[in-house]
Amino acid sequence: MPRGDKSKYSEKQQRQAEHIEEGYERRGVPEDEAERRAWATVNKIHHGGEKPGGGGYGRHDDRSVYHRAGEKGGQAAASRPTSARSASARKAARTRARRGS
Repeated sequence: MPRGDKSKYSEKQQRQAEHIEEGYERRGVPEDEAERRAWATVNKIHHGGEKPGGGGYGRHDDRSVYHRAGEKGGQAAASRPTSARSASARKAARTRARRGS
């Protein structure tokens, strides 16, 4: 099997790589670098392509990359002014109190 051959990857893994690549491209990463990073991410999660007999030899997926994505999402909220975040928190507290939850 030549280097770069993606035939051993499942359809789900190929879809994941495609979505990850699109995300990198939206953030301005060059196309070839985005593809390289996407497949590196899929390899980290699934430990490479499908294994003979399926099931991945009983290894769990490495989901640590998802934690990093969550941190990146939190950066947007952290960049808002303190007063805006406090106002949101007060409004949420009032709503929870009003709804009794």
